[in-house]
Parts: sequence; C-alpha cells; structure tokens
Amino acid sequence: MVRVVPYAAIQFSAHEEYKRVLGRYYGFRGEALPPWPRLLAGALAGTTAASLTYPLDLVRARMAVTPKEMYSNIFHVFIRISREEGLKTLYHGFTPTVLGVIPYAGLSFFTYETLKSLHREYSGHRQPHPFERMIFGACAGLIGQSASYPLDVVRRRMQTAGITGHPRTSIAVTLSTIVREEGVVRGLYKGLSMNWLKGPIAVGISFTTFDLMQILLRRLQS
Repeated sequence: MVRVVPYAAIQFSAHEEYKRVLGRYYGFRGEALPPWPRLLAGALAGTTAASLTYPLDLVRARMAVTPKEMYSNIFHVFIRISREEGLKTLYHGFTPTVLGVIPYAGLSFFTYETLKSLHREYSGHRQPHPFERMIFGACAGLIGQSASYPLDVVRRRMQTAGITGHPRTSIAVTLSTIVREEGVVRGLYKGLSMNWLKGPIAVGISFTTFDLMQILLRRLQS
C-alpha cells in the first residue's frame, strides 16, 4: 500500500498532463488524441511513476520472498540494504522495470482510452456506465500484462538476487539463464495465469475509480 498509493497517484496525474501536452502539440484535445500519441502518453506516465517509486517496489519484492524475521518493517529493509549492499541496490532491476512498464502502461492506457472513444462513437453516450468502464479496464490490464510479463519476471529475479541464491547479473544474462534453466513458457511466463485473474480486476478497478473520482471532483468544483 505504501508503494501503490504514490505510484497510482503519480501515474494517473502524469497521464493527464502528458495527454494535455501532447494534445496541444498535435492540435487535439487530450481525450481525443490519435493512436500513437495516446500510446506515448501512457508509456510516459508509467515510466514517470516507476522512476519515482522504484525503491518501494524493490522493498516490496524483498519482503515478499524473505522470512518475516529478516526484516521487521519497511524502514528496516531500507536500512539493511543501504548498510549491507549499498544504496545502488535500491535501483537494482530498474532497467527491466522501465522496459517492462513502457509496453504495460502504454498499452493499458491506450486500450482503455481507445475503448472509451469507440464507445462514445458507436453508442452515442458521452460517458460509459461504470460497469462498462470496468470491462474496458479489465481488457486494458489483460493486454498490458500479457505484453510485459517476461520483463516483469526478469525484474523480480534481479530485485531478489543475492537473497534467493541467484547471482546479480545483467538483463541479458538473467533472461538467458531463465530460458536455459526453466524454458521459455515455464520460465518467462511463470505465474501469468494468476496474473490474468488479478491484473484485469485490479486495473479495471483502478481506471474506473480514477474516472469516477475525476467526474465527481469536477462536479464539485463547478
């Protein structure tokens, strides 16, 4: 929760700003961007959020794979990593994270915005029903996670290297090791079926909540 709150806040607010900037550049309103700028706005928003909150993501990964006796709380993780492994370790695995978040966030926002645009065009209604937003968000999460999942596996392997018995290596070496030892499907797509259950629900709720809160706040302001 400590990680996801700032990550989501930064990502959604950054996306709105990137849409506005790109909309001015291309001469479109933010919500009517053409496909490529729409994809770019999502990718930039995800990259911005990941860059600013990455140490929290690493701490989450560490706490998930270690016994509870190893770290007593979040601050203890930061202190032990800084003392025993150095501050650079807090950004170990950052490159595959950014490489993975570009297709993930880009395709997620692109899919969601595109489905809303198609809904307006063919239904004649300006705003989708909340349940329709959930469906659009679920499709966005499914596509985004499927496209970026192998890099997510590499990221987690690099984040937990050293404490799980795996050596600290580069992206290419980590990727080749996973493929050699575990195979392409069983290695790079391990756990994808569970993410197909979790991801669409989580992303659908996120997008729907953001949209509805934005509509509510705009009404309150006016």
